[in-house]
Amino acid sequence: MLCVGLGAVASTFMAGVENVRRGRARPFGSLTQMGTIRLGKRTEKRSPLIRDLIPLAGLDSLVFGAWDPIPDDAYQSALKCGVLDKHDHVEPIAGFLQSVKPMPAVFDQHYVKRLQGTNVKQGRTKRELAEALRRDIREFKAANRCDRLVLVWCASTEIFIAPLAVHQSLDVFERAMEANDPAIAPSMLYAWAAIMEGVPFANGAPNLTCDIPALERLARERGVAVGGKDFKTGQTMVKTVLSPMFKARMLGVSGWYSTNILGNRDGEVLDDPESFKTKEESKLGVLEYILQPQLYPELYGKIYHKVRINYYPPRGDNKEGWDNIDLFGWLGYPMQIKVDFLCRDSILAAPLVLDLALFFDLAQRAGMSGIQEWLSFYFKSPHVAPGLYPEHDLFIQQTKLKNTLRYMMGEEQITHLGMEYYEYGKE
Repeated sequence: MLCVGLGAVASTFMAGVENVRRGRARPFGSLTQMGTIRLGKRTEKRSPLIRDLIPLAGLDSLVFGAWDPIPDDAYQSALKCGVLDKHDHVEPIAGFLQSVKPMPAVFDQHYVKRLQGTNVKQGRTKRELAEALRRDIREFKAANRCDRLVLVWCASTEIFIAPLAVHQSLDVFERAMEANDPAIAPSMLYAWAAIMEGVPFANGAPNLTCDIPALERLARERGVAVGGKDFKTGQTMVKTVLSPMFKARMLGVSGWYSTNILGNRDGEVLDDPESFKTKEESKLGVLEYILQPQLYPELYGKIYHKVRINYYPPRGDNKEGWDNIDLFGWLGYPMQIKVDFLCRDSILAAPLVLDLALFFDLAQRAGMSGIQEWLSFYFKSPHVAPGLYPEHDLFIQQTKLKNTLRYMMGEEQITHLGMEYYEYGKE
């Protein structure tokens, strides 16, 4: 598989998979490796591991490649990011990590202000750069004798771009690449190249990337699975658990203040207001869609939702997400919940990369081209078909994912109705 970006998430992912392959670690956090799936009635007690039910690619069949504007190999990146213990999980596989050297990236500092790169492709037009990515994909596939590829965007958050006319049709989009239109960001070039090469594409950042009509249509026409966006890891994952609880119990929310402090490259990039705007849009939408203030105006119609991200270098990859929630219950009496999640960003994200690579490959083999909404479980801002609102509730997303797997394997859907266990109305 190919990653765009070889920073903290990608190097942690690659090192983690290799440690698992060598029997040095367990794949904690990975649904494809450790999760089970219930089949049939509860009384049947059939709950196999997902990997035993679904024909997923094996970990031993994975090979890794990446693009990155910084020339560090995966070993150097892992050491600089400081996510994994050097002696336990990096040095024992140093040779493997050193073999993963990033290809020159399509990178433009206009879209990521706080990064500077020397390992960068040159080209007269964005179309030329995208064609160079296509050559990289073909050469990587041939050199590693791969049957199939998956491409996952693990790179930095780009500046905010609103959907424009150039994103609406493929002809206009490709002419815009030729004209170096600023509305065509580097991430879109990777998505276009992947789709043109028949490679599934998953977007792990909040950028406007493959979620535009031109690329959605291209993916359907070429039979390619696409989806995203923005890995759901820390604070937003907590929101998609707590907010369904409030709505289920009809508890009102008057305010939700969220702040994050983090270091590493992600924090540095998000310290730029234009990149933060992209992330903010992704994080703010969660509550609106889950709480549905248009249906419950008395409970959620006046909610004040604020999100902050602050760059704090001493914290490194160990992000802190702090939430203050002001809610009210019976007769309007106020209450508060405070959450302080001291998480490890890449430790939460790395298993998502693995699951997405395996599931996107599965979807492609199953002929499920275009948008993969069933994988919304993994994303802050799920990619959905035009005209649909995204489903953010984590548990609805999990049900959708598992029911899709049951559907693929010809198993009965689980509705949790349970009427078959009782004799209501019968003598």
